[in-house]
Amino acid sequence: MSTIELTHRLATRQDVDALRTLMQAAITELQKPFLDAQQIESSRVIMGLDTQLIDDGTYFIVEAQGQLAGCGGWSRRATLYGGDQSPGRHAGLLNPACDPARVRAMYTHPSHTRQGVGRLVLALCEAAAKAGGFLAVELMATMAGEPLYRACGYVPIERLEDDRGGAPVPLIRMQKAL
Repeated sequence: MSTIELTHRLATRQDVDALRTLMQAAITELQKPFLDAQQIESSRVIMGLDTQLIDDGTYFIVEAQGQLAGCGGWSRRATLYGGDQSPGRHAGLLNPACDPARVRAMYTHPSHTRQGVGRLVLALCEAAAKAGGFLAVELMATMAGEPLYRACGYVPIERLEDDRGGAPVPLIRMQKAL
């Protein structure tokens, strides 16, 4: 069995269109086993790229043989999830001594699942958040992402539904000590 070499770098504003294309593919394909068509459309409203992460220098791109395979980042800001278009975002800074950093906007291209992309993004985010003085990380998981996060040591702390996009989308707030 051959393994594909994964490389990573920080995202730039020039990557935005490619990132949005990857995110739409991931939302459309990877959520199908868990959500109906209305919930997938609702997901497009509440999820997506937050360009503040790119501007903060905390958003990673993972490539496999020159192709965009996945992305994700971390944040020292209060918003737990959602893209530029999502209502209710809050850019206030967190206190590393008492607040968990946020792992945000993780997506894997459907043709690159189960190849270590998500684990690499999590490792990059966790290491950077720890270097930034954070003692824990928190994220909002989709049903499709929950197994990966559990396998990487994240613990569910709240289950909820977000209906801001029109249909209720089940989500799981998860946390991990660093």
